[in-house]
Amino acid sequence: MAEHEHVRVAVVGSGFGGLGAAVRLRREGVTDFVVLERAGSVGGTWRDNSYPGCACDVPSHLYSFSFAPNPDWPRTFSGQEHIRAYLEHVTDVFGLRPHLRLNSEVLRMTWDSETLRWDIETAGGRLSADFVVSATGPLSDPKIPDIPGLDSFPGKVFHSARWDHDYDLRGKRVAMVGTGASAIQIVPAIQPLARNVTLFQRTPPWVMPRMDRAISGAERLLHRQLPFTTQARRGLLWGIRELQVQAFTKHPGQLGAVEQLAKRNMARAIKDPALRAKLTPDYRIGCKRILLSSTYYPALAQPNVDVVASGLSRVEGSKLVAADGTEAQVDAIVFGTGFHVTDMPIADRVVGADGRTLAEAWKGGMEALRGASAAGFPNWMTVIGPNTGLGNSSMILMIESQLNYLADFVRQLDVLRVPPGPQGTGGGRVALDARPAAVRAWNHRVQERMKRTVWNTGGCTSWYLDANGRNSTIWPGTTTEFRRATQRVDLAEYEVLRPVSQGDSGAVADESAEAAV
Repeated sequence: MAEHEHVRVAVVGSGFGGLGAAVRLRREGVTDFVVLERAGSVGGTWRDNSYPGCACDVPSHLYSFSFAPNPDWPRTFSGQEHIRAYLEHVTDVFGLRPHLRLNSEVLRMTWDSETLRWDIETAGGRLSADFVVSATGPLSDPKIPDIPGLDSFPGKVFHSARWDHDYDLRGKRVAMVGTGASAIQIVPAIQPLARNVTLFQRTPPWVMPRMDRAISGAERLLHRQLPFTTQARRGLLWGIRELQVQAFTKHPGQLGAVEQLAKRNMARAIKDPALRAKLTPDYRIGCKRILLSSTYYPALAQPNVDVVASGLSRVEGSKLVAADGTEAQVDAIVFGTGFHVTDMPIADRVVGADGRTLAEAWKGGMEALRGASAAGFPNWMTVIGPNTGLGNSSMILMIESQLNYLADFVRQLDVLRVPPGPQGTGGGRVALDARPAAVRAWNHRVQERMKRTVWNTGGCTSWYLDANGRNSTIWPGTTTEFRRATQRVDLAEYEVLRPVSQGDSGAVADESAEAAV
């Protein structure tokens, strides 16, 4: 990275959100940007999560960019290696390699109110940017619970997102801690190899069959020859999920029928009534993420798998003790305990206009205008921000909506920018800062809608909720509604900042902005 490099836009992260932002910037004619990536390659969560059995639970043709359709997906639900290869392909096709700054983890970014720029310190050097797109994603930093005695465990310990491929699980006694989306893929993959698998289950998930199959050569040929068939397939997958949304957001009682299907799915594989009782949730389906697997229950029914219906409480040497007193001797511990979703570490590294970090600003809970802009952090937006998550569809749909918002944000800055003054003052610099009242109004509407949803009324504690019990993660509507809400930037929701005259310090707000809207 060049010393004192300055760019118009700095994108942080090279997963779907970061690469999508880069593509959209190029399509808008913006080429003065960099993509800052802490690792040595692109891919985000699909690079980091390489555990056995890792795959997507959203159909392949919906879990891809609309502007970069892939007619050659090998399966209806693609594996990690295929999704990562797709992201590498997008990077090449859209000419993003020259913009990448790999091994450049962001250590600090600070807003300079005098220059109206972000000063960014990375592991690869320093730079500044007029605008920052934070696309680190909510599933980027693993969370391992603070378990007493864990430091003294003599065996192997790792998180599902940091899988140790050099450690051979064959013949080992393995503890799987957690029963989320990763765990239900890992257990069936390692069960045939391990001597024994002990699953520590704090809360049982609802699991539906995963209707996965190979996509035939004829289908792929059809999609290559007639691209509209790929679009039609994507449209059908999207439409079905849009129709399902009301059951999650307005009428959770309708999900009872789905629970019966899930129970029948369990009963087909789990014949032992005691085990079935352990695995049956006591909350409404959909309150926690509905998981898809056709191999999870059959794996749990195998004689070398033990289900402990209690969370891991402490570690005593190689002995693990559950909260209910159950003990297990193990050689390795695999944590499938999720990520820092509502307390994203990147927030500690972003310093806004008033000197506070984003983490301090979000101490009472994450809030962002239209899931993108935080008050006090000018010319900064996040992709997959607060209340943009989904419980039943593809996050790529939400990402693309936020890219629409990004594109209009850049256009608005171009419109508002003025030529430099007679002595070169000003330099055409301008910034947009979300008004606190606009952020509060947006989040009030979101939280009011959230009250009726299954995520708030379903009777569970999920990673959707923050430390205050507030759902700051999920979008309580359809993807169509979110796309309408993010079509353009409403300048009335922002304060326009411009540099003051030469000799003064700081920036001034352009009070004419609202009148001009």
